[in-house]
Amino acid sequence: MDVWISIILSVCAASTPLLLAATGELVVERSGVLNLGVEGMMIMGAVAGFATAQVTGNPYIGALVAIGAGALFSLLFAFLTLTLVANQVATGLALTILGIGLSGMIGEGFVGQPGIRMEGLNIPFLSDLPIVGQLFFGQDLIFYVSIALVFGVSWFLFKTRAGLTLRSVGDNHTSAHALGINVIKVRYLAVLFGGACAGLAGAHLSLVYVPQWVEGMTAGRGWIALALVVFASWRPGRVLIGAYLFGAVTIGQFHAQAIGIAIPAQFLTSLPYIATIVVLVLIARNRRMTMLNTPASLGQSFVPDR
Repeated sequence: MDVWISIILSVCAASTPLLLAATGELVVERSGVLNLGVEGMMIMGAVAGFATAQVTGNPYIGALVAIGAGALFSLLFAFLTLTLVANQVATGLALTILGIGLSGMIGEGFVGQPGIRMEGLNIPFLSDLPIVGQLFFGQDLIFYVSIALVFGVSWFLFKTRAGLTLRSVGDNHTSAHALGINVIKVRYLAVLFGGACAGLAGAHLSLVYVPQWVEGMTAGRGWIALALVVFASWRPGRVLIGAYLFGAVTIGQFHAQAIGIAIPAQFLTSLPYIATIVVLVLIARNRRMTMLNTPASLGQSFVPDR
């Protein structure tokens, strides 16, 4: 039983960054913006969170700074694509490359230093319960934030007037503008939210999952988060399921190596990315599934009164 609990806790830890980044990107894409800079924002959050925790000795302050770093990077993306109307795809790719390079420079002095881990919560009585206590009442704070965020985003998008406004901007920004909605403002706020989520996802990597700084430690998780949004057909609940499926694949390859399965380690390491490609190919074969819930204005620039 202890082994199974350990595996489940590992899956939760591996899935949380994916869930956070994908939930934030879902809101961004629902507003009609395609942000391919998630990887860069995640890794900037990871280095900012780790560095701040080392300097202050407090991982919670590190997580807050990571949120700010992700939001700041997303603000640069928003300025370039929404104000200067730069190409969203090219800008996102450029910011990912910038984030990877800049994080390597900032984190150079922190390589090899032992990190300050964000420990799990200890809720009196509840955390001491057998099995249930470890799984549900002894996780780190960011894990609970990620779960709450999924339900909060779902409620916001489908139960509030502001969520309806955001979805209308993503579905038809011209009509939304004609109705008096400030399209650029809505998209700015959505992009900032997505960047903050990506920054927090990076903080989870460097403060919880692997409490240390390693250059390039996001290892393509930002791209998997982007694929998860498509996999979930832009629905928050499905993002939750998809994130944990991909997290299970990630952890599964480690356990497969541990028990000595005679498969090359390189193949096992590539399994999460192979799974991503397979899922995208299967979705692409069904045009109805591809178009389901897809924001009609996704990736389209908007300039008022032009």
